[in-house]
Amino acid sequence: MRSPNISAALLAGLVTLLASNVGLAGGYCPNAAHRAPAAPPAGIVPDVLKTLGLGPDASQEGLYVRCAGAKLLACSVGANLNCFKADVRRKSPGATAWCREHRGDASIPMAATGHDTIYSWSCKGSRAVAGASALHVDAQGYVVENWTEVR
Repeated sequence: MRSPNISAALLAGLVTLLASNVGLAGGYCPNAAHRAPAAPPAGIVPDVLKTLGLGPDASQEGLYVRCAGAKLLACSVGANLNCFKADVRRKSPGATAWCREHRGDASIPMAATGHDTIYSWSCKGSRAVAGASALHVDAQGYVVENWTEVR
């Protein structure tokens, strides 16, 4: 028969092993219900803030997490940072309207194209043209550069 101290030590070791295998996502990932951006659960907010380089007293407004398989990803909405699905359309009503008023502009501002576009836009005369992709989109349709894995 094992002594109570050995059993307690084995149990503690098992709990530690399970906790390390669950990782920071702590059961949050993988979960198909958590594939879309949502406010982070309170228990992981400190790690999300740290991952994003934000102080512990930073506002949680505009802070999002989502699962990409077993990975927990975090994003913070910013001036030009979009945490939702990327716009991969090569036609933009806002860019078209901009070019009608700003013929030949070499660059169309995001205020006109929307902050979710992945393209650099310009005007060829009064026609809006999607240039090279400035950002990359992951398999779920989100901008890769805007999301960071929480560890």
